[in-house]
Amino acid sequence: MVPDPPAPAADRLDVLLLEPWYGGSHRAWADGLVRHSRHRVSLLTLPDRNWRWRLRGAALTLADAVEAHVAEHGRPDVVLVSGMVDLAALRGLARRALGSVPVALYLHENQVVWPDGPARRAGDPAGWTTWMSMAAADLVLLGSDHHREVLLDALGPFLDSAPDHLHDHHLERVAARCEVLPVGVDLDALLGGERRGREVTGLPPLVVWNQRWDEDRRPERLLRILGHLAAEGVPFRVALAGPDRRQGRDDLAEAVDRLGDRVVHEGWCGPEAYEALLLRSDVVVSVTRHEYFGIGIVEAVAAGAVPLVPAQLSYPEVLPASSHARCLYRSHPAARLRELLTGFDAIRSEPGVAGLRGAMGRWAWPVVAPRYDDRLVTLAATGT
Repeated sequence: MVPDPPAPAADRLDVLLLEPWYGGSHRAWADGLVRHSRHRVSLLTLPDRNWRWRLRGAALTLADAVEAHVAEHGRPDVVLVSGMVDLAALRGLARRALGSVPVALYLHENQVVWPDGPARRAGDPAGWTTWMSMAAADLVLLGSDHHREVLLDALGPFLDSAPDHLHDHHLERVAARCEVLPVGVDLDALLGGERRGREVTGLPPLVVWNQRWDEDRRPERLLRILGHLAAEGVPFRVALAGPDRRQGRDDLAEAVDRLGDRVVHEGWCGPEAYEALLLRSDVVVSVTRHEYFGIGIVEAVAAGAVPLVPAQLSYPEVLPASSHARCLYRSHPAARLRELLTGFDAIRSEPGVAGLRGAMGRWAWPVVAPRYDDRLVTLAATGT
């Protein structure tokens, strides 16, 4: 048995960070925390593929990695685990290595409500993995108040759907351990980058869509709106970025083709090309029905784009209240986008819009990382 470590010094901890889905925004989060934390953060990862197998099998794989890490480096002061793993199983399998080390669970998303819709049926093991992980954690962290509220609202009916021996008497205790910590975004190059948008080029506004081509993001709705605006002669260009998961969706390909030479970019691009694309973008749009934080929107706005996003989900938290009247829509996004594109120069200078770029600095890692650091110190010292 490895002995428990001495009481940690409050200024610097040994943190073991486990990321079972090391790709995309999960990877950016993990790497960002390692880079910006004042603590010594050791990172153990698994590839971002086979998500159902990660939920079922990653606990044993990571437990092996934890045992090896502890044997070489000693016990950490605290463990932080990203949510694509069965944390209850992981704690049990790694109990000899970790002992009483406190463990925090970070939920980028959850499997009880995915996407933003009805709770999963009681027989779906993915939803139960999220619940059991929450019950096993000493602290549960989520990226937004919206995510916390949606998950806790869904958990009551979800737990009540079990056939017997209900867990609902645990819900209040687990809910009390749920706290909000934003994801943290690497914004240095975007906040400090030189703009190459319409104000420099004089070209029609460039609309960027920098989200996954997945059903919950509703790319077909966006393309339909852009197609109608193009038919009306509204001036704009469009860049369609983000991982392409159309998987043979001919209707989406045809909708892109109909936009013709208005499309100046299509497909995923590397970090430097992505930053350059955002710095020349003028408008960023979302028509999604699911968002727990909104890293892509934060990145685009930090680069100087004007957002047009739903007046729900996490967006009212991410954008300052002074911008809501102009940048959030409750219905009819096509009409709002038409208004934005045809009056872009004047709208960009409005008080609630002009300061948006700098306002995104509150989500940058140098601002957010100290909040993680301080919370982990408390967790290490108290176990809660």
